[in-house]
Amino acid sequence: MTRLMTLTSDKPVRLLILVTPNFNMAATAGFIDPFRAANYLDGATRFRWEVCSQDGGTCLASNGMSIDTVKLSDLQDRAFDIVIVSASWTPERHNSTPVHSALWRWARQGATVGAIDTGAFILAEAGLLKDRRATVHYEHIDAMIELFPDVETSEELFVFDGNRITCCGGGAVVDFALHIIQGTHGAELANGAARYVFHQSLRPVGAMQSPGQAEPVGLRAPDVVRRSISIMEQNLEQPLSIPEICQAVDISQRQLNRLFTTYVQKTPKVYYRDIRLDRARGLVTQTEIPLAEVALASGFASQVHFSRAYRARFGLSPREDRVEGRVPFEFRAWPMHRKRG
Repeated sequence: MTRLMTLTSDKPVRLLILVTPNFNMAATAGFIDPFRAANYLDGATRFRWEVCSQDGGTCLASNGMSIDTVKLSDLQDRAFDIVIVSASWTPERHNSTPVHSALWRWARQGATVGAIDTGAFILAEAGLLKDRRATVHYEHIDAMIELFPDVETSEELFVFDGNRITCCGGGAVVDFALHIIQGTHGAELANGAARYVFHQSLRPVGAMQSPGQAEPVGLRAPDVVRRSISIMEQNLEQPLSIPEICQAVDISQRQLNRLFTTYVQKTPKVYYRDIRLDRARGLVTQTEIPLAEVALASGFASQVHFSRAYRARFGLSPREDRVEGRVPFEFRAWPMHRKRG
């Protein structure tokens, strides 16, 4: 599965987590905790970890909490087996020569280099993911594809591509860590750690971020609605008409309107427009792609129409959002959609 399978000595596996300002605290702590459990259950130090940042000291997370970190330059002579970059909002702000140089140095020394959430953007900018498979949170997949065509961007929860490993973040970090434990110390210790942190089922390599099953809280729209949404998501750049979608799913427009209003609380037309705008927002706030190209990529032939619709949905123009949308805050949680391959 991964070169982690070769780390079988009795020496502790040395982990370094490099966080950036506004990193995701829950994902980072969730990644570390299975290693803590493994040490406790085995009665020995199987894993050691440190958390660092470029400047060191207190690093503020996206939820307003903070963590003490070691200064990156203080670790330049240290060796690590696994180095993970954990980032969230505006990863492009944290690309720097010291960060890239340190990552390359550890990679050349044989470390497995990886990322959580948008940390993959930093690895890609450093050239560490060239011609590799990698994943990011679904909200950022469009931006990753547009910015780094030399990376094979996956919608999987986590990707192990040799000595490059990435995870989309969220709850998937526990699976990510457990697969690492399994690779380095076997299934028994991984199972024990999973039980200890009450992770009842380890999702396999290849599991998708959006598996198309029932919603997590148990609710599910009718199949015809879900198929219609899937068609919409596959046709964002060149939108279909609602009658064309109705014909594709074999339902009348009146019936589709009724089902969407009941289960989605929007008409098909409004929902389709909104997911195109949501995709546009991801490209506006996460890339430097010209706004005219963003409009076309989101299915708006007229930039005037695009700007008007964008302001109506988000309360500010695309140009304003390109600046203000890069400022992270805890309530920024609009969904992002993308074309599916």
